Amino acid sequence: MNRSLQRHLSLTIGAAMMIAALLAAAVSFGFVFLEAREFQDDLLKQVAEIASRRGPVSVTSTRAGGPGGDPDARLTVLRFPGDSPPPWWRAPLREGWYTVSTGKEELRVYVDEGQGGSRTVVAQPTEARDEIARHSAVRAFLPFLLLVLLLPVLTVRIIRRELAPVIRLAHSLDEQSVDRLDPVSDRDVPAEITPFVHAINRLIERANSMLMQQRRFIADAAHELRSPLTALLLQAQNLRNAESLETVRQRVAPLQEGIERARRLTEQLLNLAKAQSGETAAARIDLPGMARELLAEFMPQAERRGIDLGLGDVTPLSIAATPNLLRQILRNALENALNYSPPGGLVSVRVFEQAGEAVVEVVDDGPGVPAAERERVFDSFYRIPGAQGQGSGIGLAIARESALKLGGVISLHERKEATGLVFRYRQKLNNKDTHGFK
Repeated sequence: MNRSLQRHLSLTIGAAMMIAALLAAAVSFGFVFLEAREFQDDLLKQVAEIASRRGPVSVTSTRAGGPGGDPDARLTVLRFPGDSPPPWWRAPLREGWYTVSTGKEELRVYVDEGQGGSRTVVAQPTEARDEIARHSAVRAFLPFLLLVLLLPVLTVRIIRRELAPVIRLAHSLDEQSVDRLDPVSDRDVPAEITPFVHAINRLIERANSMLMQQRRFIADAAHELRSPLTALLLQAQNLRNAESLETVRQRVAPLQEGIERARRLTEQLLNLAKAQSGETAAARIDLPGMARELLAEFMPQAERRGIDLGLGDVTPLSIAATPNLLRQILRNALENALNYSPPGGLVSVRVFEQAGEAVVEVVDDGPGVPAAERERVFDSFYRIPGAQGQGSGIGLAIARESALKLGGVISLHERKEATGLVFRYRQKLNNKDTHGFK
């Protein structure tokens, strides 16, 4: 269950306000308490000074009620000579302020030391002082308490009003057609949500690009499949109309070649679909070892055409990659190199490290690829005009998709020392990638 933003903000703000209210009440109580005590201490001292200026000292006790007869505001004045307080006296005799408990109540006491060692004591209950401080704390707390009660309602209304553009944005996304996604407007959207809207628009742009690519791919695939299937149908009809066994034999060979081309094209389409899927299970791969396996696989084809196929300079390297994807990349490079190299030509594979990357190169001495075409050849079903060979134009698209899944980069370069093409695959080495395969 998703968390409610309204509830979360209401609870958070309410809790913050309650804490602030308690702190305000505590601070108010503390300040008022100190001020009330200071006022009470000044009052006790003034009364003691007035009482000490009276005549001869004898043990006397005077009580004065507060305004309106409030017993908590009463003052008790006691005078006695020297160090001879009444038997019931429990307070210190040194001059100063004290807080004394009688068991029934607490008193704030001031002792004044007069001439001849006489003592004048003035006492007042602390209840009135504490009551003033408590009332002040309550007065400070009540406005915050009112805010705590009102804030959840205000928060919900404010959030609903501010999130209304987001809700409209969600409705506009729900109404989008699957055939064509339109960018959403960021009009009236809160500034905090604008980056999210821009991210959605970028995602929509990528989705539209992928939809167009898929539609183009499906159309191209249908076109590419229709031609060999039509040819197969015609060859099958010719085979059915054959009048002799020798004619059947002659017509079976083209039919078999057509079936093989259709099988190869179907296999390439499946490989492209796999490359575009989420297959990312990586394993530790010995690059020279995989290169040797593929060279052994293509050696019969190279021998039939008299092509010198071999392994050039090799640095022992291992990388983390999905085996099938990496094998598709290298197999496609070798197929193209063998298909476009002239009979008696040379194809070599090199493995080395460069600038923190593992590099695999397939070098041939074929006609190469013009610089203007080196990016277009990675488009599905694209073939260079006038190019020799019977390729479907999908192999490099498969290789590019596989490289993207592996986090690698494919590039085509002109061979420097002679005519030909250099197919280069680069992939960053991480901390676990090693020199040598253990």
